[in-house]
Amino acid sequence: MNIESIHPLSIIVFLPALGAVVIALLVKKDSAVRLTAAFFTFIVFALSLALFIMFDRSGGVQFREQAQWIDSINATYFVGVDGLSLSMVLLTAFLGLAAVFVSWKIKVRVREYFAWILLLETGILGVFCSLDLLLFFLFWEVELIPMYMLISIWGSGRKEYSAIKFVVYTLFGSAFMLAGILTLYYSTPGAHTFNMVEIAGAGVGGLMPVIPLASIFFLIFIAFAIKLPMFPLHTWLPDAHTDAPTAVSVILAGILLKMGAYGMIRLVAGFGGGGLVPGVAEHYAPLLAALAVVSVLYGAAATVRQTDLKKLIAYSSVSHMGFVLLGIFALNQVSLTGATLQMFSHGLITGLLFAMVGLVYDKTHQRQIPLLGGLARQMPVIAVVFSIAGLAALGLPVTIGFVAEFTVFVGSFGSTALPAAQTYTVLAILGIVIGAGYILWMLERVFYREPREEYKGVPDADNMEKAYTFAFVVLILLFGVYPKLLLDVIGPVFGRFG
Repeated sequence: MNIESIHPLSIIVFLPALGAVVIALLVKKDSAVRLTAAFFTFIVFALSLALFIMFDRSGGVQFREQAQWIDSINATYFVGVDGLSLSMVLLTAFLGLAAVFVSWKIKVRVREYFAWILLLETGILGVFCSLDLLLFFLFWEVELIPMYMLISIWGSGRKEYSAIKFVVYTLFGSAFMLAGILTLYYSTPGAHTFNMVEIAGAGVGGLMPVIPLASIFFLIFIAFAIKLPMFPLHTWLPDAHTDAPTAVSVILAGILLKMGAYGMIRLVAGFGGGGLVPGVAEHYAPLLAALAVVSVLYGAAATVRQTDLKKLIAYSSVSHMGFVLLGIFALNQVSLTGATLQMFSHGLITGLLFAMVGLVYDKTHQRQIPLLGGLARQMPVIAVVFSIAGLAALGLPVTIGFVAEFTVFVGSFGSTALPAAQTYTVLAILGIVIGAGYILWMLERVFYREPREEYKGVPDADNMEKAYTFAFVVLILLFGVYPKLLLDVIGPVFGRFG
């Protein structure tokens, strides 16, 4: 039987939404809600893993599903995955499952919480699977409401302010993206289309732009730059991370930021992965690579100054996503492969770091680094796993962090799109040096100083917490030791699309 005949991508995308409906309407007990959420997210992860295994490593868009949707404007329900999007689908499915277990001890409005988590997963999966621009945009917007609700209801601190700030920034970018999509739609001659494959296949000769291509490029790019986030459009991120519940921080750092990078590669980078505004990225690559380096160094410098564990990890994300931006606009096959690896790597590592911050806070009710200390004696498992995640974040060999960053730097150093490629790369590497400092300093202050009396007897991770944190560690080390598992899938993307 042809696997595409059972519509596997539609099942993967909409199964979490079905789970949200089941939880909202049919499940009453809190314990049953948790089990139902775990069941649906596990099935999604299992199906995603099955597609990853069955994926033809020769490349191209696979598992396609296409049907007429809105005839009057030639919009279609068109989904499919290549190596770039499939790697993000697998990451989303894993982190969605992990988020359920991270949330296991949520006690406030449990049904609503897990329903929003599952609906959020559907929105993100839809973004990575969509091959129609209008469908892409609608899924892009779907994640907005669940994220707002999760931060504003179950968050802490200035949760309403942070949730609204996230919405305002996202809507600002979305307005520009919609304008860019519409102008691109009217720039396709004849029967206008939203079909990404058709637009990318036509190239610059197949477009009759109604406004300059550079304008279309930046209209779409700004939405992705906000979501990435790129300096100076990053200020929503530390607030959202700091005030969000732990599982939402895991999803936000692990997946939502990748939507911005994915959009850049898929829609505007113009190299192999299907850029829809060809030629523009090459012209502006030096400027955007310079902003990438600024993001790396600014994020690293700001991280050093943080005393709140969550804010420290949040600012480090600005720095690490700068490596992704550099890899994208170095515009060669190696750098783009490295950028995709860095997206996957950052999702796993930072997802684990936020999960570990959540565990430290649950046990000690404290996130301020100067008020912590000596926790390794009380919680050795948490200390070891947190240390592994921290070392992976600074690019320790045998972890996926090292493979991803090294590939980005190799690609950017040899870039012909950047007139001073070596300078960009060396400056970005300074971010790794600063990162090693703030990670090791944080670990030393939290876990390895003299124990404090007030934390005597605090518990270590329980069995469930050990299970999901160990799963992160296994994947970080597996892809670090044997990156070929990912490279075989990602590599063929940058050279063909469609």
